[in-house]
Amino acid sequence: MRLQVNHRTTYKFDPPMRGVAQSLRLWPSLFEGQSVLDWNVDIDGAIRGANFRDGAGDLIETATFLGTVEEVVIEVSGTVETTDLSGVLKGHREKVPPLAYVRRGPFTHPSPAIRDLATEAVMGAENPLAQAHALAAAVGEAIAYTPGETDAQTTAAEALDAGHGVCQDHAHTLVAAAICLDIPARYVTGYLHAEGDIAEASHAWAEIYVQGLGWVGFDASNRVCPDERYIRLGSGFDSIDAAPIRGVSQGAGAELMDVDVTVLDAGQQ
Repeated sequence: MRLQVNHRTTYKFDPPMRGVAQSLRLWPSLFEGQSVLDWNVDIDGAIRGANFRDGAGDLIETATFLGTVEEVVIEVSGTVETTDLSGVLKGHREKVPPLAYVRRGPFTHPSPAIRDLATEAVMGAENPLAQAHALAAAVGEAIAYTPGETDAQTTAAEALDAGHGVCQDHAHTLVAAAICLDIPARYVTGYLHAEGDIAEASHAWAEIYVQGLGWVGFDASNRVCPDERYIRLGSGFDSIDAAPIRGVSQGAGAELMDVDVTVLDAGQQ
């Protein structure tokens, strides 16, 4: 499938900041499931730093704004050819060992309820892949997709207790459920071309390490493994660690952010 992405993020500062520095993870991952035909990240007025590929295989670049900064606009556009690999991250080069992702953080710390959910989900599962599918299904069943009920600071435990959330909450909870069973899992960000009730162009899901297969993606929101409709950008321990854009500002004041993302089937344009 050929997917065309247009992603514009605008930050406005009131009063203006004295400087802004951002770390960008906005380039598609390199693996057998996707190939980049063209891709551009435009940041008007920024001092672009050298980019590098981190231990997880993600391309990262810094952008710095000096002087009076009232607004920052980051525009991403490009086309990616994707292939359905049933969620398997085949051919992705990285140096971080899977066991590094058996890590509990503030968003993914397993509560007693998450432990119970995970333990019950894998009962009777015959192999690691069946366990991973069972965990993803249990999380999707336990947390109803309900926009507007949670926010960026909601933890996996809070989302499970509430019984509703969005893709971020599903991904956090699935990671938490896996790691409480000592199964490596991580948070993934990217894009999704979809229609219907759960159709977020900017999307998040989880990857679970399955012995014999490697990293396998699970989208508990849509109850599928990522297929040709997905573009993978990067991964991390949680939504903050894997964020496509992270930044710090020098100054005090309000920061407003607006995001506009479209993901189209280029073959139908």
